[in-house]
Amino acid sequence: MSQATSSTIQKQAMPVLIISAIGVVFGDIGTSPLYALREAFYGKHAAAATPDNVLGILSLMIWALTLVVSIKYVLFVMRADNHGEGGIMAMIALIPRAFGEHSRRRYLLIIMGLFGAALFYGDSMLTPAISVLSAVEGLEIAAPGLDHFVVPLAMAILVGLFLIQSVGTGNIGKLFGPVMLVWFTVLGVLGVISIMQTPQVLMAINPFYAFHYFQLHGWMGLTILGAVVLAVTGAEALYADMGHFGKRPIQTAWLTLVFPGLALNYFGQGALILRDPTAVVNPFYLLVPEWALFPMILLATLATVIASQAVITGAFSVTRQAVQLGYLPRIQMRHTSDSEIGQIYIPFINYILFIGVMLLVLGFQSSSNLAAAYGIAVTGTMAIDTILAFTVMWAIMKWKLPVAMACMVFFLIIDFAFLAANAPKIIHGGWFPLAMGLIVFTLLTTWKRGRKLLLQRMIHDNIDLDTFIEGILAFAHTRVPGTAVFLHATGKGVPHALLHNLSHNKVVHERVVLLTVITADVPAIDANERARITDLGGGFYRMQLRYGFREEPNIPEALAQCSAQGMDFNMMATSFFLSRETLIVTKMRGMGLWREKLFVWMAQNAESAMTFFKLPVNRVLELGTQIEI
Repeated sequence: MSQATSSTIQKQAMPVLIISAIGVVFGDIGTSPLYALREAFYGKHAAAATPDNVLGILSLMIWALTLVVSIKYVLFVMRADNHGEGGIMAMIALIPRAFGEHSRRRYLLIIMGLFGAALFYGDSMLTPAISVLSAVEGLEIAAPGLDHFVVPLAMAILVGLFLIQSVGTGNIGKLFGPVMLVWFTVLGVLGVISIMQTPQVLMAINPFYAFHYFQLHGWMGLTILGAVVLAVTGAEALYADMGHFGKRPIQTAWLTLVFPGLALNYFGQGALILRDPTAVVNPFYLLVPEWALFPMILLATLATVIASQAVITGAFSVTRQAVQLGYLPRIQMRHTSDSEIGQIYIPFINYILFIGVMLLVLGFQSSSNLAAAYGIAVTGTMAIDTILAFTVMWAIMKWKLPVAMACMVFFLIIDFAFLAANAPKIIHGGWFPLAMGLIVFTLLTTWKRGRKLLLQRMIHDNIDLDTFIEGILAFAHTRVPGTAVFLHATGKGVPHALLHNLSHNKVVHERVVLLTVITADVPAIDANERARITDLGGGFYRMQLRYGFREEPNIPEALAQCSAQGMDFNMMATSFFLSRETLIVTKMRGMGLWREKLFVWMAQNAESAMTFFKLPVNRVLELGTQIEI
């Protein structure tokens, strides 16, 4: 295909990609107007609805959107991509390229990145709870007598949302873009109507009013940043979803529709409060004409469901990447689409998120109470994003150190200001996402460390492969027809399953393939570069199958493509041998006893290699071995 033709196709696809991105990427940040400005004047640390305060807080929100989203994420962080893939796990995969294996900086950065990824799971519970509650709370304005139905209705909507995950959201997902397109358009129109009545609200564009707010309130004014940060929650989704839609569609959608729609709506809410300070009770819905309240509640509910769906899908994607990169055990994943690789369903994660969201809705009862807990995990992740992006740009992309350092310091000042302002939220419920993050972080690090120790033990007990093959050929063991594929995690020495098979069955197959599956630090591997085959002589072969961290291994499919390298596999004449390790906890040096027990529990509950690698059930044999850790 010529370059001109490729460029034409990309141009034709751009509008579709932009609309798709609007439906997936901006759901979280796009529903923030439902509660962000209200919390500044009606929340735990509410400011008085004076003109100076309204203009000051509005200025802070607009400039937060400009500096944090438009400049930091859209222009800065999105440059730190991993072959077009974004997100904190993609950056973690890049860190080993920058530093040596035993570098302390490498270790600290990976640990920091893992904690940021772990915090995402806490945020994945808070976002659906606060978004759907804030949408349904419109009933309190439209029909005050129905306020006692808010929590049950929100829970019913969320139950339905989690139930449909198992059947997939592909068909419904086609409506996400158009619905969010209408949502952002309506946000802007409502804002413009209100601004026309009180145009002086536009003075908040001047950053002087943001500084003036702090002049009026001193250091106590920093507490308002706990509400301001609600306007930028979801900003990290722009970066995380870059691999799905590309950089340009996300940037174009943000600058041409999403940012203007949000800014106009915030200005409109501010104008309403300037006209009527009592509107702080719910400035978003009071901005809506009375005749349009119920349609607006329906539209807002759809928008928040879409935002929640994007977060749940994000949790599935992060989990899959963590499994592929070796930070979680194999876990059951089901495809819900034959054509879209990103459409997956992970029952365990869906169940955990569902329980967490239900507990949050029941425990906090209102979006205002949830807002008091929301933000601490988001701001922590934002600060970690800044540090990792700086590292990638300096150590891998070779930016000049003063330039990269200046960018990092500037954005870290903003990140730490938001983080400090949100610190008081810990006692009001902010402990919940932190606790969830700590639990996930413990699981991630325990599995990675445990697997490293396990592989070290296996390598230590290995028999040299060359010596083994020489012995097989020298003693003329019985060779039986067919191919035996032995999955070999370490890629060194002789697999335990091969030793056990020889010991028990006293035979060796005509062709023996020692197969190691490797996850590379890139999102995807070209199919032509998937398999690397080495002839070891005597009918023995070493094979490496390489996958990107966004791909799902499929061994039979990969073997079928090996004919191009001169190796044909007949599945009916191929047997797969797996080692099933029985782990025994000991007091050997490595991990604490409690972590060893946790690792063993995770290993026992991992999905079988047969299912994970999509091996044919009737061609698999498992041979057990005991390993002390």
